[in-house]
Amino acid sequence: MALLLLGVRMIAVNGVSKNYGSVTAVDDLTFTVDRGEVVGFLGPNGAGKTTTMRMITGTLQPDEGEVLFDGAPITEDLTDAKRRVGYLPESNPLYDEMLVADYLQHVADLRGLSLEDTRVGIRSAVEETALGTVFYRPVGECSKGYRQRIGLAAAILHRPEVLILDEPTEGLDPNQRVEIRRLVGNLGRERTVLLSTHVMQEVEATCSRLVILSRGALAAIGSVQDLLANQGGAARYIVEAQGAGVTETLSGMSGVSGHTVQEVEGRVRVTLEAITEEDLRPKIFSVARDNNWMLWELHRERASLEQVFRDLTSEGLEQESPQLVASPEDPEVEGDS
Repeated sequence: MALLLLGVRMIAVNGVSKNYGSVTAVDDLTFTVDRGEVVGFLGPNGAGKTTTMRMITGTLQPDEGEVLFDGAPITEDLTDAKRRVGYLPESNPLYDEMLVADYLQHVADLRGLSLEDTRVGIRSAVEETALGTVFYRPVGECSKGYRQRIGLAAAILHRPEVLILDEPTEGLDPNQRVEIRRLVGNLGRERTVLLSTHVMQEVEATCSRLVILSRGALAAIGSVQDLLANQGGAARYIVEAQGAGVTETLSGMSGVSGHTVQEVEGRVRVTLEAITEEDLRPKIFSVARDNNWMLWELHRERASLEQVFRDLTSEGLEQESPQLVASPEDPEVEGDS
């Protein structure tokens, strides 16, 4: 088992930009990923995630800036850089008519692995992705969940140090999502993982840090906890009570910036917007006791990761993102996610 040195820079993206004609897909992007990290790579459609991942894998060259592995630009040895990376694209390329075993052998052949490396790599990949029960089954007869497992096995059979996953749970049912999420977590124990996804539950369950893009530029970076604390704002409080002067008293408390009121079966339900990090629940409870209110409900809500994501990336989304046009040097590019 490989020993991962946490805190050591594995990937460094330094001032990277990529343009397609007049369209800027990635704009002066800088971030790092340490060895052993599972980092969530988030952004709305058109934010530049796929373009960035292609530049990290070495299949697309930036117009400006550079990508480094272990401090060395990947352009110094693109063959070695591609050897160190496993990539599962959003459109998982599989051949339905092939047996799973034959498909993995085909991938190993394309990578030029030796007979011994192929044998060890396939055996290890099948074990890690739990493909044993479908190993001799045609790919086309496998469920969507198993098809994603096959794609993951193909991405890791050459035993890469870095694993880049583009929407690995897209189109899966809830049970399959849980299985793939658990699998990604296990894969991240021995590898550096960059995970692109729109599913916030996966991010919170799997990732140690997040990189959020908006319109090709860096919008935020940090742990889930830090982003919720720094971007989510202060809490709000839901108070449902019955008594005299509930709304007036609560809305006038220090640390409250605003409120809304709803009548509920003879009671009032007040939502308080706080401007302080102090937990106001003890104070609210004391006020209710001192005023002889009947307190039916009291709880605090903080911004969800989904709300933080929307706040960071919603600016300018009313304008439709232009489609990227394929250039002669990169005929595969049709758009970005």
